[in-house]
Amino acid sequence: MNLKNFLTKSTLIMVALLLCGGAFAQNLKRGWELDLKKVALDLSSTNVRNAAEYQDFPNSKLSADSQNVVKGTLDLVGNYFAKNYVWGNELLLDYGKTTLKPYDGEQTTNETADNILFTSSYTQRIWNVQNVLGGFEAGPFGSLTYQTEFNSQGDSPLKKVLRAALGVKIYEGKYIQNFHIAAFAEDDLTYDPSSEKYGWETAIEIHQPIREGVKAVYSAMFRDYLHETHPETTDIDYEAGLDARLDVAVLKELSVAPFISFYTAQARAFGKRGQNLYVGVSLGFSHTFIRAKKVEE
Repeated sequence: MNLKNFLTKSTLIMVALLLCGGAFAQNLKRGWELDLKKVALDLSSTNVRNAAEYQDFPNSKLSADSQNVVKGTLDLVGNYFAKNYVWGNELLLDYGKTTLKPYDGEQTTNETADNILFTSSYTQRIWNVQNVLGGFEAGPFGSLTYQTEFNSQGDSPLKKVLRAALGVKIYEGKYIQNFHIAAFAEDDLTYDPSSEKYGWETAIEIHQPIREGVKAVYSAMFRDYLHETHPETTDIDYEAGLDARLDVAVLKELSVAPFISFYTAQARAFGKRGQNLYVGVSLGFSHTFIRAKKVEE
């Protein structure tokens, strides 16, 4: 699928959704809502002196390698709530580096996170459920996503992916902020020639209030690739992620959040599955710049 055909088919999906259900709106939220969901900074540093002299001591605090870990995240959301649909836009940026300073070797720096993700979606406002799981909205949706990174990894080219998805979604709930299941078509522009990929995906985000100023946030995703037109040795069969954090408000919009993040993926070319487990504490800030209005029925 070339870029022109990809965008044409994706646009037709969006137009079909716009025409499919004008008379089902039930929620009373209207207008723009601009929300800085999170801007966060994760920092840690270990500075060890004279580690060589203490290598034979049974004390890792004296013999460890010095290291610095820095990771930043920005998640900005702009949604427009109309009577019959929601037009959603999200920009997600992630970047992290770890610098390792061994006592007997050269300093090395590795990227631990590198992701730029922009998603624009259209969701039809068909169902408004009031008395199940705290209430939520649901309807069919379509989305367009562009994914890339700040820097390429080693000798590999810069990742560039266009993805169109079509499915159903639960959203705007008291507990369920988002749950969707969808089929997707992807144009992977990382290599030349580009590769057309197909598959399905699902994701969920749940917010659980604990007490005033404290909430648990859980999210999970799974993406399964079923077919690609130009196989590469770096193609994956599936990928999955699981994140959990406990947001504790320190000031009005400033929070501290211990978290655990797990990611795994299976390559098509060999049997061993890759994994990444990240545990830490994040200092975050969130703010709603524009809040959608409630209207009378």
